[in-house]
Amino acid sequence: MSEITPAAGPDDAAKAMPPCFVVDQMLGQLAKWLRLLGYDTIYSTSLDDADLARLAVAENRVLLTRDTQLARRRGVRALLVSSDSPPEQLKQVTTELDLLPADALSRCLRCNAPLQSIDRSVVCGLVPPYVWRTQEHFSVCPVCGRLYWRGTHWQRMQETLRHLRSEGLAQR
Repeated sequence: MSEITPAAGPDDAAKAMPPCFVVDQMLGQLAKWLRLLGYDTIYSTSLDDADLARLAVAENRVLLTRDTQLARRRGVRALLVSSDSPPEQLKQVTTELDLLPADALSRCLRCNAPLQSIDRSVVCGLVPPYVWRTQEHFSVCPVCGRLYWRGTHWQRMQETLRHLRSEGLAQR
C-alpha cells in the first residue's frame, strides 16, 4: 500500500485548484500522462531530491516519487508510487488523488508549458499534408514551438484511458 504524506496546513483555496505535481526521475512516463491529462507536472532528470522537495513546498505541488525517504520528508505533500508499471502508476495517482482529466491536451508534453491555439493556416507546411487536410484545430507550445493536434495519438490516448477505466484502473 502507498502512503500520502500531507504537508502541514494546506489551505482551502489550494484544495479547490487542480493539483500541480513535481515528479522524480523514476516516473517519466507518469509525468507525460499527467501532462496529457492537463495537469501542470514538472519533470526533470537534473533535479536532485533536495531540489524536488524544495520545489514541491515552494510551489505547493504534490511530489510523486518511488523513493520512500523522499516521500517521508517533513513538510512535503508527497505520494509514494508503488508500481514500476506506468499504467499502474496512473491508476494509483488518479485513484488516490481522485483525479479527473483537468483539460486534456492543454500542456506541452516536452516542457509542460500551457499550449496556445494557433490558426490552421499558420501550420500549413509545418505538419504532414494529411494532418493539415484532416484536422481543424491546432495548438503550439509558446516555449519550445512543438505543434499539437487531436489526431491518432489523441484517439490512442482516449482508448487507453477507456481501457484503464474498464479495468478499474482509473476509477471514474
